[in-house]
Amino acid sequence: MNTRHLNTVWVVLMLATLATLGIGEFGARFGLAGPLAMAALLAICFVKGRLVALDFMGLRGVKFFWRSLLLGWLLLVSALIAIAYWIALK
Repeated sequence: MNTRHLNTVWVVLMLATLATLGIGEFGARFGLAGPLAMAALLAICFVKGRLVALDFMGLRGVKFFWRSLLLGWLLLVSALIAIAYWIALK
């Protein structure tokens, strides 16, 4: 893993953090709150988790089993959060 790649990933993570901050801070003021905002936040969080796991934890070059185990865990947690949000809307 070279430094340039990690710097690019870091910049993407910072931009994603700013996006979640923007959705959280300005979403309610401009009518962007609700299921669409929640879906966007979950997608951004999944991408951030994936980048951290694969690049900063060094799992990009390991066997498929370990990568799929961690990414499956991320998907499971994201799905459970989405289901809880959906149930709360009813």
